[in-house]
Amino acid sequence: MKVTAHGIEQNLLVRGPLDGPPVLLVHGNCSSGAFWAPLVRHLPEDWRIVAPDLRGYGDTETAPVDATRGLKDFADDLAALLDALAMGPAVVVGHSMGGGVATQLLLDHPEKVKALILESPLSPYGFGAGGAGAVNPDFVAAIAAGDRSGEAPTSPRAVLRTCYVADPASLGDDEEALLDTVLSTATGEDNYPGDAVSAEVWPGVRAGTRGVANAMDPGHHNVADALVALTGKPPITWVRGDEDVIVSDTSAFDLAYLGKLGVVPGWPGEETAPPQPMVRQTREVLDRYAAAGGRYREITFAGVGHSPHIERPEEFARILGEIV
Repeated sequence: MKVTAHGIEQNLLVRGPLDGPPVLLVHGNCSSGAFWAPLVRHLPEDWRIVAPDLRGYGDTETAPVDATRGLKDFADDLAALLDALAMGPAVVVGHSMGGGVATQLLLDHPEKVKALILESPLSPYGFGAGGAGAVNPDFVAAIAAGDRSGEAPTSPRAVLRTCYVADPASLGDDEEALLDTVLSTATGEDNYPGDAVSAEVWPGVRAGTRGVANAMDPGHHNVADALVALTGKPPITWVRGDEDVIVSDTSAFDLAYLGKLGVVPGWPGEETAPPQPMVRQTREVLDRYAAAGGRYREITFAGVGHSPHIERPEEFARILGEIV
């Protein structure tokens, strides 16, 4: 199904009756709405499920991303989509970058969010540092080339198997379709990863003003204080895997942590470039959210990586069922 909203044509997976309990599924970076398929098959058929492709992913229009607005371009697209669908307050589920988009949607349009489920979300203080220049160019080139080989460690298939999940076997028969979602990512300076900007200080790059990786950079995306200050706080459920290598206190995607390990040369030390404790940051902000009158719960899946809804879909569906 395609709907024009916020000036762009948005593609979305839709299932269930118009009067069913509304559930909005927001995918993360380098994926699309179809990334939710392993979960959707376990959800009740009488729910109204909407899983859109964000701009520049899947079959949604490849519109540019203004990184200076953080993730607001994506959130504004979703708000307009919900209006176009006449969809009431929804349970909003956000995965990875989609967790940041979902949080931004809550902050800017609180009347549209009944409850929030954050699955392996980027930190409320943003993701990593360095923006587009910190992204592996071989991975981006492989996406642009539609590489399905899995031979190089930076190939989309290899990254899907080693970073998106803890156990590659959990991809099962969905692997090819999930790889399709990774390869659907629009690459370039206006989309992923964005414009790379050099810097005089380590690691030699900083966030630019365009594209996805720059939009997630702490310099552009920081919703921590706004989330704590929000009035009318909906319940938040934070779901994560304890073997996540992307969103972690020891993230393999954090240049400072890699510098500390000696993988990235020239690291100037903790005082100048401390690794980002992403999980601890999220917990600290949600603790503040609860102290300010909200409520949240943290659910950790043992032996699971970045995508609990793929690795443990039935359990994830039960959690969602308790909320919807």
